[in-house]
Amino acid sequence: MKLTVIGAGPGGYEAALYAAKRGVEVTLVEKGKLGGTCLNRGCIPTKALLAVSDNLAAIREAGNFGITVPEGTVADFHAAYSRKDQVVAALNGGVQYLMNANNVRVVEGVGRIADSKHVEVALNEGGTEIIESDKIIIATGSAPSAPKAFGYDGEKVITSDEVLSMEEQPGSIIIIGGGVIGCEIAQFMARMGTEVTVLEMMPHILPNEDKDTIRPLEKQFRKDKIKVACGKGVEKVEKGPDDVTVTLSDGSEFTAELVLVSIGRRPVTQDLGLENTGVELNERGYIKINEFTQTADPDIYAIGDVVPTIQLAHVASYEAFVAVDHMLGEPRKTDFRAVPRCIYTSPEVAGVGITESEAAEKGLEISVGRFDMMALGKAKASGHTDGFAKIITDENDVIIGGTVVGSHATELLEAITLAVQFGITAKQLGESIFPHPTMGEAILEAAHDVHKVSVHKG
Repeated sequence: MKLTVIGAGPGGYEAALYAAKRGVEVTLVEKGKLGGTCLNRGCIPTKALLAVSDNLAAIREAGNFGITVPEGTVADFHAAYSRKDQVVAALNGGVQYLMNANNVRVVEGVGRIADSKHVEVALNEGGTEIIESDKIIIATGSAPSAPKAFGYDGEKVITSDEVLSMEEQPGSIIIIGGGVIGCEIAQFMARMGTEVTVLEMMPHILPNEDKDTIRPLEKQFRKDKIKVACGKGVEKVEKGPDDVTVTLSDGSEFTAELVLVSIGRRPVTQDLGLENTGVELNERGYIKINEFTQTADPDIYAIGDVVPTIQLAHVASYEAFVAVDHMLGEPRKTDFRAVPRCIYTSPEVAGVGITESEAAEKGLEISVGRFDMMALGKAKASGHTDGFAKIITDENDVIIGGTVVGSHATELLEAITLAVQFGITAKQLGESIFPHPTMGEAILEAAHDVHKVSVHKG
């Protein structure tokens, strides 16, 4: 079988590697760098920058651990960005190595589908190439949304693409959108010394999470001197000679050197040649797929941000495996009950499955167990006492959701993710042995608390 994958983000390149390991002849088409948005302009570079500001924050708190450091310790903005570039370059090289090691042919250029069996590539070096395939996977991803009303120009009004390639640190920045990207960039910039304001039209930042989930982060934002204004939409954005003013629907105004628009992403489906296929788009421009990631054209699959599922790198990777398995005659349906949601702020915020708010909206009968990090020996010893773990169960005690807020929450979440995925009950989780002392014990105590038997809770 011959497979052509268009797009080398987490979904595309993992589909290519997985198919190649299964004996498929694979060609991967990518106009830019391997790794796509996640590796080059998203997940990885933001985490590299957050590592700098997190370490800076830890140094500033060193006195609490009996360590004396120089007064006025600051981080070098240019060095932070240089380190970020080094991290990205190293991972780019790693992906290229994997392609070579698995005999995946990489074609550098812009892919366009001529029909369900052929992809035409406008090569970066000039000229065109026609690639014949038995199957095609579209993994072209997404791009930041930047409404014209916000005055996006890539200079004073920017998106996440530009903020990750800045040459100078701004003295002040307004971030429109208090979602994952907005909150992560806000904390990095604030800890580096930039004056930060976050504007979110919903009632609170991270609006997809429960109110109690984001309280520890709101508290930390106040410590980091990040201004937050929620519950009002943006009325207009006006650019002056040296700054930008954002006016909200209630008339309040905010002014800064830069405005970062972080209100979501749109699918990249234009100029793909979809009109030459049976592929269909929904009303929002996403490619329609079935439970196997197959489009209306049976020889074409679509995965990742270009389809109307959750826009996360690990979802794209998961869909890649589902797509390849299906085309090889080993079908399994997509199952999104247990998709981890991770925010890499300090404290980290991580959730999976249903939230309390969603359960209330659906009229579900649930039980909730909760345990604060403050009561853990490891949290006290390490100085990371902010946050909690929460377990949500249905009427049969099956765990259907959960949250961890605190140090390393994104790693700790996996225990709850497995519970949601495989229908484990709170009683079963509570009968497990967790190592002591660890932050993960909060999950065990939360499972016990579902039945009100958490021994370390008053």
